[in-house]
Amino acid sequence: MDLTGRRILVTGASSGIGRTTAVLLSRLNATVILGGRSQERLTETMNQMEGRGHASSPFDLCSLNDIDNWVRQCTEAYGPLAGLVHSAGIQATVPLRVLSAKRLESMMQINVSVAAMLSKAMLQRGCCQPRPSIVFLSSVSGLVGDSGLAAYSASKSALIGLCRSLAIELAPSGTRVNCVVPGLVRSEMASRMEGSISSDRMADVVAKHPLGIGEPLDVAQAIAFLLADSSKWITGTALVVDGGYTAR
Repeated sequence: MDLTGRRILVTGASSGIGRTTAVLLSRLNATVILGGRSQERLTETMNQMEGRGHASSPFDLCSLNDIDNWVRQCTEAYGPLAGLVHSAGIQATVPLRVLSAKRLESMMQINVSVAAMLSKAMLQRGCCQPRPSIVFLSSVSGLVGDSGLAAYSASKSALIGLCRSLAIELAPSGTRVNCVVPGLVRSEMASRMEGSISSDRMADVVAKHPLGIGEPLDVAQAIAFLLADSSKWITGTALVVDGGYTAR
């Protein structure tokens, strides 16, 4: 699990699983580049990290056409990447009757299109170290359906499909691509979900996790495993970390 000498870009590093992942990777001796929209919040993450050489690079991932340049600027400034973690994403409970085309497009863009463009950008000449590892953050909603989550579930299912196809396409170059598929964890996103549904439904969601809801560190440790040499023979997988949610 030692990541000495590895430089890893983490999106969504300003909160939740992304922040916890960045902190854990620093403790495993990686050098981390933090991506997010708010410099202030990235600085808060940076203050929790260990080691030296880390950097933050604020960027709005909605600017799909600028992702190539952003990643190149990061690698020119700090060095080529050995890993990429796409933790940034959006979740919303939106019943079909009120789902707009714009809302659907926005969710697919951040959760899927950005992942594809980040992967493409990382593999530009000079932007990555040999045999890099890419990890996307999916969701159990990509495996199990639920009311009001059609758009979110579709985007997270698509992310798993993207992962598997890229794993095959990029295997000849030694690049590994995997997904972590978490259940509900205590995070800002979970808090927003709790505020958008009834207390009875939230209690039902929690009850569906036999081991209870998780912590961001539970997911971060799975991400670190997929970045390290401990998983060097794993690619194209969707590693479920869900407290038993999908075992039912």
